[in-house]
This record gives sequence, C-alpha cells and structure tokens, in this order.
Amino acid sequence: MEIAVLKNSGEDTGRKVTLSGDIFGIEPNDHAIYLDVKQYLANQRQGTHKSKQRAEIAGSTRKIKKQKGTGTARAGSIKSPVFRGGGRVFGPEPRDYHFKLNKKLKVLARKSALAYKAKDNNLLILEDFTFDAPKTKEYKKMIDGLSLSGKKTLIVVGEHDTNVLLSGRNIQNTKVITANALNTYDVLNAESLLLSESSVEIIENLLK
Repeated sequence: MEIAVLKNSGEDTGRKVTLSGDIFGIEPNDHAIYLDVKQYLANQRQGTHKSKQRAEIAGSTRKIKKQKGTGTARAGSIKSPVFRGGGRVFGPEPRDYHFKLNKKLKVLARKSALAYKAKDNNLLILEDFTFDAPKTKEYKKMIDGLSLSGKKTLIVVGEHDTNVLLSGRNIQNTKVITANALNTYDVLNAESLLLSESSVEIIENLLK
C-alpha cells in the first residue's frame, strides 16, 4: 500500500511511503477494538465516587418519635435512609475500574483501527515538520492547507516536539501525540489521521 507524502502546506512532495499490509491492510477485528476502547475509557475513571451510608451520617441517634400511636411507620433514627438527609442505601463506593487485556489483543485492536482509517481513505502522510516557536497561527495554517479545518484530527509525530504540541493545544477538534502513545481510542475518535514520516516506521516496529 503506497501513499503520497504531503508537505504541511498540503502540497505533494512527489515521494511515496509504502505502508505494511500486515498492519494497515488487515481485516479489522471489531471485538478487539471494543475491548481496547472499553479498557482505555475505564482507565480514565478515577473511581473516587462516594456516598455516605447510614453509619457514616452525622446526626442524632435519639428515637425521633414514639413507637406506637402515631399512625405511621416506626422510626428509630434521623439517619435512616427513608428520611431526607439520611444515609444512602447501596450507594457508590471508591473502586478501581482498571482491567487487564492481553498485549496481542491490544496490538490487534490498534492494527484494526489503523486499517479502518486506511480503508476509508482517512489517512494522510506528512513529511516531518516542526515550528520555530509555539505558534497557533502556524498550526492553523497547516490544518487549513490540508483541508481539514473543522474536522476532528489526530496528528502523530515521531518524537515529542514541544513547539508542535503547544501550537495545536488551543485549537478545537485536533490533537497531537507521539507514535509511542498511539492508542485505539484516539485513532477511531478522529475523522482524519495524519502520520509524520518518522512515526510510520516507529508504529510499524511497535505493532509487528
């Protein structure tokens, strides 16, 4: 599979990159994608939710009314769940949402996500680029030159570049990550995937 290499201005460089068919040309596995995305989203959860149960409520333990003769149900404490301000029954408790997935399955999921992008022609290859300084204007100019303005875009660079990262941080619907941080969720969440030339080799080495 050959794809033309573009400049960050959108012009064709005249060169092409050959993508590995074992990664970008496989039959996507939807279930592997589902599990990997599910794990990614679960790992984002802090799990710090908490509600107070009856024993944790601050309140008097005196009997609030006599046992009999009121015509209503008996009640022994204001902390009872049936009263406003009382404890909550079976409320949320702090917990860890992380779960394990096999490495081979995660690799298959990432291959499948990349294969979908290649199959739908939503994959572009850019020659390696950088900015002299963090400039949102330069980053916006690049996005406009590639006709991706308004589209949800993921740009994958080979190595961490502070200037590129800071330039795109303040623009809506765009994200910059390094090849080592590539994940299934970000790939599928973007309408267009842009890979720098140096990132292609890194991704292929990671997923082989």
